[in-house]
Amino acid sequence: MRYVWISLYLLLLLSACQVREGSKQVSIKGDQRDTISAQSVSPFPFPEIPAMLTQPEERKVYLLEHYWDRFNFADTALVNNREVTEQGFVNQISLLADGATPEKVIRESLKNWCSRFMPEAQARRVMMQLADDYLYNPNSPFYNEGLYGVYLETMLEVLPEEDARRSSFDFKLRLLRRNKVGDKATDFTYYLPDGQKKSLAATSTRGNRLLLVFYDPECESCHEVLREMTADASLAEAVKAGRVTVLAVYTEGNQEAWRKGLADMPEGWIIGTDRQKVKEEALYDLKAMPSLYLLDGQKRVLLKDAPLGQIREVLGLAVK
Repeated sequence: MRYVWISLYLLLLLSACQVREGSKQVSIKGDQRDTISAQSVSPFPFPEIPAMLTQPEERKVYLLEHYWDRFNFADTALVNNREVTEQGFVNQISLLADGATPEKVIRESLKNWCSRFMPEAQARRVMMQLADDYLYNPNSPFYNEGLYGVYLETMLEVLPEEDARRSSFDFKLRLLRRNKVGDKATDFTYYLPDGQKKSLAATSTRGNRLLLVFYDPECESCHEVLREMTADASLAEAVKAGRVTVLAVYTEGNQEAWRKGLADMPEGWIIGTDRQKVKEEALYDLKAMPSLYLLDGQKRVLLKDAPLGQIREVLGLAVK
């Protein structure tokens, strides 16, 4: 995944600027008199914003609602040009997720995008992958479950009722809506190394905080985070002092691998295996491992699938 940001040309589009068709240059009002070649700054075919729209907010609304009007989704060479397509998509979602864009505009912008790429096979593959990579991947700087949920709702809106792909989008949407911040976490059964049967709901929580860790000792990305957590002296002290309970649950099916890794788990943690029920019954959205949830004493979700740094901050752990 490439990390790209809003282009200068896009920012100029939202400001009070004039585009001279003859020169294909952008003239900036005010003290700055330099001209910037629109083609060299941004190859993405942005819509032409009507000159009568002079306020940044109304220009932004028009831009977002007509964002893909001039993009030729049937042109596979253009679609496959990541410098154009990926940059354009990231610019769009950066504006949609800025916290100031009305929901109506967000939905209209995504509907315009989805309805235009859906008829073209290659465009459909590329655009759907971009949405997954940028909005649904927790390692993405643009990770945004709310916006991804609107995208899924939009896809269900533009897809015909008989389209077989609807079931996949519907499943993702239902999974996404589970265990949201503020909701009570879905209960499940887990088993301790000695075979005792426990449940999340009945797990005693010290300090009104429970850190729920879904993990896999055979997962390479898990190793790094688990090593960091194991070496975290302030987290160990918080567990020992009763300010937080840590419940680590193995979600895969290799019980031998799970038992082999028990010796490496931190002292004071509750370690269990769910015998694959969480995954099989899609109780939690485990799109990346480890998956960390911070709950309160009533098992309500405070942080969902959050990075360790954010969890440490909410727990008030010492700065490393």
